[in-house]
This record gives sequence, structure tokens and C-alpha cells, in this order.
Amino acid sequence: MEERVQWKSAGLKISGMVEFPEGMQRGERHAAILVLHGFGSNKDSAMVRAVTRIFTSLGYVALRFDMRGCGESEGERGRVICLEQVADTSSAFDFLSTTHYIDPKRIAVFGHSFGAAVAVYAAGTDARIAACISSGGWGHGEKKFRKQHASPEAWRRFSSMMEEGRRRSARGERMMVPRFDIVPIRPELRGNLAPGSILEFPFEVVESMYDFTANEIVGKIAPRPLLLLHPANDSVTPTEQSIDLFLHAGQPADLHLFAEVDHFLFSDDNPMVQAVVRDWLKRYFPA
Repeated sequence: MEERVQWKSAGLKISGMVEFPEGMQRGERHAAILVLHGFGSNKDSAMVRAVTRIFTSLGYVALRFDMRGCGESEGERGRVICLEQVADTSSAFDFLSTTHYIDPKRIAVFGHSFGAAVAVYAAGTDARIAACISSGGWGHGEKKFRKQHASPEAWRRFSSMMEEGRRRSARGERMMVPRFDIVPIRPELRGNLAPGSILEFPFEVVESMYDFTANEIVGKIAPRPLLLLHPANDSVTPTEQSIDLFLHAGQPADLHLFAEVDHFLFSDDNPMVQAVVRDWLKRYFPA
């Protein structure tokens, strides 16, 4: 069962889909999980749908939604500012907590990649969020970019783009930046991007990511539980980003690194990843 929903965040209409566990009866109140998509993606990506199916199969209600500027939500297309997405996450919590089928004290958040960084920050700044799961996330924008553009030549190109964007911003001009100049993804992995993913972003998005430091916030999640998932050799988001998040986190926090998978952890239908999530939820946030 699923239900298309809408609500407002900063005056913008946000589009979402609530999915229910099989056999859920009228009048029941369940634990719920907000599902946050990745960089410039949307709620209908294959990976978001796969994660949502896992959650509903375990008895949770799941809300997947388009951040402002993405998918079917309102907002300037491609303007995916980190803190604005944190606000959209809080608005999703507000919406879901008022429904008749949710226990408002039992709403968790899951995020992938960019959405994972947002999920960690949202959980650290909103004590109402009961638990947090981060998949392939990051905690320090500048360090992330330095590793993503690791060679001296690549870093010179990225730095030159940043300088040009700042010069144009100072003149009141808008500069657009291609997606893969911001976050490189190997061609063989690009098929994992959702149809309709945004391929060009305003420069202020790059600055927003560069300045975003979830590492400074992640410790505030404790004593609520945190699960960090990451490929052991991630070619998109550097693996040490989740390690650093773990080192900055309070307890209880768990970090799991997975061999032989790349950035899109849940796209591979990996039974080990699913088992870790299932067992962690059973222990820390049971349905």
C-alpha cells in the first residue's frame, strides 16, 4: 500500500510517497522511517525504492520524498543547499508526525550519500528524530572534495572552478556547474543515477557542500542510535568520511564497511548489507 502526499517546507510544496507494511490495519500506529535521496536525485530512484521496500517488509511505515528543487517538489531546480534540505527533513517529520498511522515518538531517518550527510545533520539538530542510518555519507565537505579530486591536476581544476564561481557571485552573476565536475562518478556507475537526476547545479550548491560539516553535529545524536554504512572502497564518497563521522559520534554508534560493493550499496541487493540493517533495527529501533 502507498499514498501520495504533499506538504509545505518554507512555503514550497514538497512531494512524497508514504509506503505501508503489508497487512497494516486501520487504527494501528507504527514506527516510521524518513528516506532521503542522494545528490540531485529523487524519491523514485531504484535505490530509494529498494531501501523503502526493506523497511516496509520489516513492519515500518516509510516516507520517501523529493527535496525542494528535485523531482516533483517545488523550488528552483538544482538548488540543493545542504541546510535547506535539513529544513525539508524537519518539515517531513512535522508532516508525518501529525498522521493517524504513526507513533510520533518513533520516527527515524535514513539517507544515502548527500542525503546521508543531511540525515546525520538533521538528527543531530532535531532531538525528535529517534534514530539515524547513514549510507555512504560524509561529514566534512572540504576534505570530501579534496579526496574526490585527488590528483594535483584535478584539484587545480576544482579550485579554479571555486574561484571563478566566487568571483561571479561577487559580481552578482550566476554560474552553473556540471554534476560530474562537482562529484565525479565513474561512467560504469552512472546507470545507478535515477531517471530525472539533475545534471547541472548553481555554484552556491558547491559552496554549500564545501562548507557543510556534519562532523561537528554528529556527536549530538547520542544517546539516540546511529548506524553508519559505507563501501570499504567507495569510488564516489571517500570511505574515511564515514570513519570520521564514527570517530566524532557518541554512543551507541555502529560503523560497517562492506567489501566488493561500491557507492550505491542497496542497488546490488546485497544480503549482507540488508542483514546488518535488519539486525541493527531489531536491536535499536524495533518496528
